[in-house]
Amino acid sequence: MSSIVTWIQEQMASARQQYGVNPAVFLGLMVACAPFFYYSIYRLVRAVAKKEKGQVALWSSVFLAATSVPYLYVLLFGRNLPWYIYGVFLALIGQGVYQLVKKIRK
Repeated sequence: MSSIVTWIQEQMASARQQYGVNPAVFLGLMVACAPFFYYSIYRLVRAVAKKEKGQVALWSSVFLAATSVPYLYVLLFGRNLPWYIYGVFLALIGQGVYQLVKKIRK
């Protein structure tokens, strides 16, 4: 058991040193955003069922923000990341913004 904990600590230290990203902060952001993520899904489904367009736009935005915050942390504070990581993150965020704009226009 202690070897697993040691391995995890080594991996976290390596990520902090090599990429400048603290995995504990990333995990903390994921956990902190989880209630907003799930509540926004609940409210979004409810707004779609009631056909409340203003509420759909609002809760879509909250959903996008709750999903993006941990990854934005990596984009903003990470260094020496492989080039494709930036591409994947930006593509995911861009796709979310595109879907949000598309829903708002409907």
